[in-house]
Amino acid sequence: MNLEGFRAALGDIPVEDNARIVQQKSRDHYWYSPRLKAQLDGVTAQLVVSPRSTEEVVTTLKAAFANEVPITPRGAGTGNYGQAMPLSGGAMLSLTNMDKVLKIEKDRVRAEAGVIMEKLDEETAHAVNGELRFHPSTYRMATLGGFIAGGSGGVGSIRWGGLRNFGNILGLKVVTCEAEPRVLDLTGPDILKVAHAYGTNGIIVEAEMPLTAHYDWVDMMVGFDSIMEACAFAEQVARQDGLLCKEISPVAAPLAHDYFNRHRPYIRSREQSVVLLMVAPAAVPAMVDFVEFHKGDMLVNAATLDAETKAKLPPIYELAWNHTTLRGLKIDPTITYLQTQYPDLAHVQWAVDTFGDEMPMHIEMTRFDGRIVFSGLPVVRYTSEERLEEIIRLHEENGCLVFNPHRYTLEEGGMKKTDRAQLQFKKEADPKGILNPGKMIAWDDPDFDFDSGRTWLFTGLYTLGTAAE
Repeated sequence: MNLEGFRAALGDIPVEDNARIVQQKSRDHYWYSPRLKAQLDGVTAQLVVSPRSTEEVVTTLKAAFANEVPITPRGAGTGNYGQAMPLSGGAMLSLTNMDKVLKIEKDRVRAEAGVIMEKLDEETAHAVNGELRFHPSTYRMATLGGFIAGGSGGVGSIRWGGLRNFGNILGLKVVTCEAEPRVLDLTGPDILKVAHAYGTNGIIVEAEMPLTAHYDWVDMMVGFDSIMEACAFAEQVARQDGLLCKEISPVAAPLAHDYFNRHRPYIRSREQSVVLLMVAPAAVPAMVDFVEFHKGDMLVNAATLDAETKAKLPPIYELAWNHTTLRGLKIDPTITYLQTQYPDLAHVQWAVDTFGDEMPMHIEMTRFDGRIVFSGLPVVRYTSEERLEEIIRLHEENGCLVFNPHRYTLEEGGMKKTDRAQLQFKKEADPKGILNPGKMIAWDDPDFDFDSGRTWLFTGLYTLGTAAE
């Protein structure tokens, strides 16, 4: 690694080398996991490079290739699995200077990777009354490119599924890391080569995304006596094609009372489970009737609140998805969480009966291959890594998927297996393995047996040793 040569080749591209700032920019929300916190606390880059254009990204990657400097791309750093942690040191590549909205059409938008998703929606709503199909709970901070590279779904997944579903990304502009970097425009199936690849095989600099109709979504919170009643209601709401919702999330007691501070005055007791909803304005009267029919307790209906009261409450999506865990960690730093999938209500019942208050349930209702499923982000009252592994094993033995948020590699976490197309594209686009090293097992250990049934064995942190060289 020749950092001096790399830096000299950058010209006037902004570079930050203050150790404290670089360390801060070298982190994401890996500390959600006690395992990742122990593994990754010492990880840091040596530089942060902040290009302002695609041309400057090309210059940066050409210099990185020539000087063998590892490059880890970064948006806002709101991921939770160490995706944006520079295991081999080198340079963090911040895309936040590249935040232009390039083109808005009636049904689509094209923007640079560093644009904040809330800002993008504000522009599309003003121009064509459109909005992105979905976004993470970190909507007000997250960048478009970071969401595509590290995310899988979010608020809106009850209607649109996941990012990697065909049609949810229309096009990507990607820069390769070679002696002469190429700028590629990917469309169709080629998009999947770099979507949710953690920036391991190309740097996303632009994205074209489909738009859906913009609504001034109405936040609601509905109370139930038990989490199973809340989940049964949430499933029925999800099945109502006429009730347009962007978010449906059951949260078990006592999480809602304990974690949702500014909503606590609306929650009847610590024993009350809730369902979080984002409802289109035209669907609000029908939703009120639907709640009454299912004997729910309408705790919050933002359509009935005055402007001053609404302004004091966080948006409901900031109680959901990974924000639920974030709020919990502020109250109790000993907890952690899992990412699971329960095929039906019976599997949710199994988990509730089996783990009880050791794993208070938090569900996100989503579409998966055309089916409504219970995507779990349950809180885990952590005691040991051995018990966490046992909880994962019990899930898998009982037909419930676990997307392990305590592993930082693609295969061990969300992907569950090697994506051969992504591996082949890395061979073409990153022949030296400079991009986000240590995150793709298939690259670092090509002899690994991916048919063994489990992939929790990789020791990818061996790459960390090169950081001091």
